[in-house]
Parts: sequence; C-alpha cells; structure tokens
Amino acid sequence: MQVNGAPEPFATARLDALPLDVDHAREMAAVLFDPALHEWTGGAPEDEDTLRARYERQSAGSPDPAELWWNWVLRVRADGCLAGYVQATVRGTRAEVAWVVGTRWQGMGYAKEAAAGLVGHLLASGSPRTVIAHIHPGHTASAAVASAAGLRPTERRVDGEVRWRRDAGPADGGDEGSADATSTPFIS
Repeated sequence: MQVNGAPEPFATARLDALPLDVDHAREMAAVLFDPALHEWTGGAPEDEDTLRARYERQSAGSPDPAELWWNWVLRVRADGCLAGYVQATVRGTRAEVAWVVGTRWQGMGYAKEAAAGLVGHLLASGSPRTVIAHIHPGHTASAAVASAAGLRPTERRVDGEVRWRRDAGPADGGDEGSADATSTPFIS
C-alpha cells in the first residue's frame, strides 16, 4: 500500500486519487476556499501558504511510527481539475477516514464515489480490516456518503459525532462480514 512513505494512487470511474504533494496546495486552496465547507468540522479556509505548510507536515508522515497518514487529492478525470481530498489514518488494522469535496463539485456524486473508492482500496490492501469515520449527527450529506461507502452508524459517539464503521467482509478478502447498524460499536 505505501511506497517510499506515500500511499498508492487509486482510481474510480471518474476520479483519480493522487497521493498528496505540496505542489497541490495552490489548486487545493481554491477548491477548499469556501467557509461553508467548515460548517460541520470547524475552522476556516486556509490560504495557499498555510495549506502548503500543512501539506508538508502531512506528507512527512506521522511522528508515531505505528501510525500512517495517507492523503490523496481527487482529480476529476474529465477536466483535469482537483475537486477535493480523501484521507486515512491507519493504526494497526484500523483506518479512520475522512473526505471533503469542494462546493463547486458537490451534488455530482463525487464524494460518494471517492469515499467508496477509498474504503475499497483500503480493504483490498489487506492491511486495515476495519474502517471508521466520525460524522456530525446533523450532517446528512456526509452520512449518505458514509453509507454509500458501506459504513454503518454505531451507537458510539466521539466528541459529539457518530462513529460509522465497516469491517472487512468476504468480498474484501476477510471473513468477518460487514458491520450493520446493530453491530457492537468499535471500542478503542
């Protein structure tokens, strides 16, 4: 899955997920420069220099050798534009994922496609066997994205957000089966 510290690229029907590089900062600053993108997660848009510094830190990897930071930008194949990102923090057999698609590209199914592609890519690698995401209970769009990626809500709450979970199943090369809404929440 990881070559020279960077995650492997992957593709979906319409998107190329490219390993994050500091050179993506200029284009991504424009993609992410909408305060509405921070409604559920907090914070504010970052300018190119701030984003470049963050990408340098992320690209350097986690200071904890037991944890991997994998980040990809999403390029729309039809027009060559970057449209957002997906990320996974991998620790042991568990990956915590997140996704953001720029406002201009929302409502086109890109977030669902990217998240499903990310989860499939992670589980197919055989390393993570459980994928989780944390979603604000009022963020229905993100909940729909998680559901499209095969994640199911659990009873667990972390900082007010619902933990969603998917365990590797037979189609993913595992034998545990996918978690459903009634599964036991993952205990960290």
